[in-house]
Amino acid sequence: KAMTDVPLAIVTRNSDREFSDVINWVVHALFYGQERGLTKDSSLCKSYTKPISRATDLNFMNAVYCVGNYGDISVYGQDDSRMNHINNGTNGMLHHIPFGNMSGKDNYPGNTVTDTLLNDIREKQSLNCGVVVPDGYNGDIANGNGLVGMSVDYCRMLSAGLFDGNPDLVKLFALSESDESPFFALDNRSIDVLAGGRIEKKYDFASPPLLGGFHFSTPYYYGDEPASEDVSFFSLATRDEDDALFASFVNCIVLATIHAQKHEIGKTRSKEMPLASMFGSEFEWALRHAIHYGGSYDRLYEENFGDVAKEDRGRNSLSDSNSPRIHSFPGLSP
Repeated sequence: KAMTDVPLAIVTRNSDREFSDVINWVVHALFYGQERGLTKDSSLCKSYTKPISRATDLNFMNAVYCVGNYGDISVYGQDDSRMNHINNGTNGMLHHIPFGNMSGKDNYPGNTVTDTLLNDIREKQSLNCGVVVPDGYNGDIANGNGLVGMSVDYCRMLSAGLFDGNPDLVKLFALSESDESPFFALDNRSIDVLAGGRIEKKYDFASPPLLGGFHFSTPYYYGDEPASEDVSFFSLATRDEDDALFASFVNCIVLATIHAQKHEIGKTRSKEMPLASMFGSEFEWALRHAIHYGGSYDRLYEENFGDVAKEDRGRNSLSDSNSPRIHSFPGLSP
């Protein structure tokens, strides 16, 4: 019997984002191994012949070949709850993660709230939000639908959270997904955040002199690829080199829509969202403002994709206690 559905994770310090990324990709390598039927194989378990100077040079698949895949090492690999199984695209992957105590800045010891990107953006009263669009897209993104429309809504919810409920203090920039221009725009600070960015290993780590590393929020949209292939994960991306507080704030806006869905909190009940004074007293109502503007996840989905039955939404619905929730991020394939 499942006693809890709260996810367990490895915890690292905010002071070393690259190390956190390395740990995360080791875990995803274990997932990947299970998806592809790869397991412990001493002939493929290779030692490094020279010192590794960049995280991108690490062979994350050594975790599988030297130890085993997720199912091999996990006591939950064959449990009856199915939560810890690979998601094949027929069940929701949106999982409610408890916010915990967000009532004071002392709960976030890594940064002060007065000298951060979060505070800088608030002071200039403007958020620059890039929106990834399909190649050849020539519509007005402000009136877009589908994934583009959902990404725009998250940009506006960020604005509402940042600026006391005002969703209009955001400048939207359409950026084609046909090349790497969305991530170059984020890297060179033309934009503050990128909506609709695909989570991929090649963008997670810095690759100087071309790009710095990026931080990805909890995904808000999933592709319908089968479990045996790389699945598309779409999220809000921020720069690794910026303070972790801004990345955490951005992530909390995405999590807020899932929290609202879990607890059936709509726009009119937005005051039931938790306070978030850990980001500073001026952001205490940030999650309430965001939900007051955008509503819960289902509301955002229906607004942009129409009234689609839950069973036809694939991974894009709230998971239940019997839904598989695991799949690796793209970038581990040879």
